[in-house]
Order: sequence, then structure tokens, then C-alpha cells
Amino acid sequence: MAITLYGIKNCDTIKKARKWLDEAGVDYRFHDHRADGLEPARLDAWLDQLGWEALLNTRGTTFRALPEADRQGLDLARARALLLAQPAMIKRPLLDKDGELHLGFKADHYQSLFSR
Repeated sequence: MAITLYGIKNCDTIKKARKWLDEAGVDYRFHDHRADGLEPARLDAWLDQLGWEALLNTRGTTFRALPEADRQGLDLARARALLLAQPAMIKRPLLDKDGELHLGFKADHYQSLFSR
């Protein structure tokens, strides 16, 4: 089973997800967008599977700090450019479990994922 958790290390929700995975004894790899980068091909695969509307965190401080003009009229191409320029705008955590993607962290959801 290949499991990768994507995000940024100082995010509180990432910390909760990592703690849950560690305490559950789940073997996973953590990929920090800031330290490890973001490959355009990987982002494209995520966009294909999840859609930019789900992947782009419009509630986060990074997105809200953008000029109003950058936040208006978003489409796939503009959202992709924003996410590549500032991967902190990707909703967190993004868990890849054997190619199946899951956004966000809820302990009961993780429990169901890892008890199958």
C-alpha cells in the first residue's frame, strides 16, 4: 500500500492528520509542498481527479491575500497557475492512498479508510 500525505508542515490540520496516522501505525510518506515542491504533472492529475474547485482553498489566508482581480473569474487555467505559484493554496491535507485521493482530515473518515 502506497500512502502519501501532501501539505505544508506548519498547518494545524496537517499536524492532526500526521498525529492520527502515526498513532494508528500507518506507514506513509509526507510531502511538503514548500520544501519538496510541486510537479506540474502531479497537479494536473489532481485537477483531473478532483477538479480545481475542490482543490483550491478559497478560505485560506494565502488565497484571501491575493488582489481581488486574481480571485475573480477563476477557471481551470487560472486556478492551475495560482496553485503552481503558491501550493499553500491547495486544500490540506491531501491524502493519496494507492491513487485514491482524499481532501481534508476527519478522524472518522481516516478510520474508515484504514480499516478496510
